[in-house]
Amino acid sequence: MTKIKNYFSKGEIILWSSSVVVIIMSFIAFDRTNYMTLCASLIGVTSLIFNAKGNPIGQVLMVVFSLLYGIISYTFSYYGEMITYLGMTMPMAVFALISWLRNPYHGNKAEVKVNSIGKRENVYMWIGTFIITVLFYFILEYFNTANIIPSTISVTTSFLASNDIVLIILWTLASAYDIRYISVVVCFIAFLVNDIYGFVSWRKIKIRQQENI
Repeated sequence: MTKIKNYFSKGEIILWSSSVVVIIMSFIAFDRTNYMTLCASLIGVTSLIFNAKGNPIGQVLMVVFSLLYGIISYTFSYYGEMITYLGMTMPMAVFALISWLRNPYHGNKAEVKVNSIGKRENVYMWIGTFIITVLFYFILEYFNTANIIPSTISVTTSFLASNDIVLIILWTLASAYDIRYISVVVCFIAFLVNDIYGFVSWRKIKIRQQENI
């Protein structure tokens, strides 16, 4: 327990604890039956706090979250989400895990060496995003995906790693049909806050690592 407190800052512990409490409270208030949703939410928010530290454990947890979230998405015919997380997010988390393990910062396996994306990689990313968006629209249309436009946008933003807001909208629409999905909305609100912190944390890590070169 002492090691955990020393590893995470007080702010990080408060952020994670608050996220867990809010997720559990929303589950008790709106669901109380789908424990897979609760489990996925808790695993997901925990993975983000580890990812914010550049710790490979975060990618392991993201693999588990992607599997559970894919199953949850299937229950509401959000096939885009299911395909995205099982066919893209989960494999990307596996590749990221391998890369992080292979590139520790100064031999510290609990922190990956932060790398910068060049202009060429950015161009390839946007081209790939366009192709995937068009392709997935027709795939989702074929499967009669619920709320196809936001589902397609979610695929795009997932590829760009910036899809929390779209997912909040997507599951808000789902909660109009089944109030239990409000707990999923709350989950992604917590994810958004944690992702914002993760972005800030990575910038600080990058600056620190560059200063120590």
